Amino acid sequence: MKKIKKILVFSYLLILTGCSHEDNSKALGTIERDRVTYTATSNEIIRDLPIKEGSFVEEGVIIVKLDTKRQEIKIKRAEAEVAAKRAYLTKLINGSRKEDISAAKAHVDRALANKNEAEKNYKRIVELVEKKLAPYSELDKAKATRLESIAAYKYATEELSKKTTGTRQEDLDKAKAELEEALATKELEIQKFEDLIVVSTRSGILESLPFNEGERVKTGAYVAVMQASDQPFARVYLPEKQRLKYKMGKKVRISVDGSEKLYDGVIRWIATEPSFTPYYALTEDERSRLMYLTEVTLTTSDANEIPSGLPAQMLLEK
Repeated sequence: MKKIKKILVFSYLLILTGCSHEDNSKALGTIERDRVTYTATSNEIIRDLPIKEGSFVEEGVIIVKLDTKRQEIKIKRAEAEVAAKRAYLTKLINGSRKEDISAAKAHVDRALANKNEAEKNYKRIVELVEKKLAPYSELDKAKATRLESIAAYKYATEELSKKTTGTRQEDLDKAKAELEEALATKELEIQKFEDLIVVSTRSGILESLPFNEGERVKTGAYVAVMQASDQPFARVYLPEKQRLKYKMGKKVRISVDGSEKLYDGVIRWIATEPSFTPYYALTEDERSRLMYLTEVTLTTSDANEIPSGLPAQMLLEK
């Protein structure tokens, strides 16, 4: 009886060893495709969902439309700012009109007349105060009026000089910079407007539309998810002991559940940091082993017919 038990235990160990050897000849995983996510760039209401979930979408097709009224107002405001800055720059370049120069000369003449009158009045008040025919308060008023007229005359002459000598280069440079800033702001607002209309950047299947038409979405929320129609890839877990045998660009063979065919593939990426084997792979003991997540692009021509999500295995070298 003891001999029979020993034989059974030995046989069981052989079976486990055989299973473990078989599992170690493959790196398990699934068939995947690139997923493209589209997010809302502004806190707006969804106005239109022209494409239904599950539909095939070509690159460049509108899949989500957000409300654009607020952004349209911002664009108009930016355009008005550009027009104002451009008009001001044109004014500086062209200089003052003849009418403005004539008006400035008239201001100078009036200021000069007031200055001369204030000078005469000041001298007259000085004589009267010296003769004690006027109080000192009258002298203070005359002095203040005289100084005010001198300042007014100086200001008028400077204004005339500005209109006749032209604009300084520093003022022109500042006006040009302000115009360029306004133009950049306008371009930014236009870009924000265009971002409110979500357009597919790759061809593929529209997998998910998380929100309904009429719902308000927050900035950064996913509004659409697409599954690219490019060649699929196998995402597998490469055992740590096999890591040195494989590098990016190496050709491998991939098998898929439900098909006896082997597909050609090229390793496009290997994780730099190891992780533990996922729960569904291999035996309970082997789940604690370190693995390197690996992606293999399938290069066989008919590989694009393989559905995403199917279990796949990468055949490992012995």
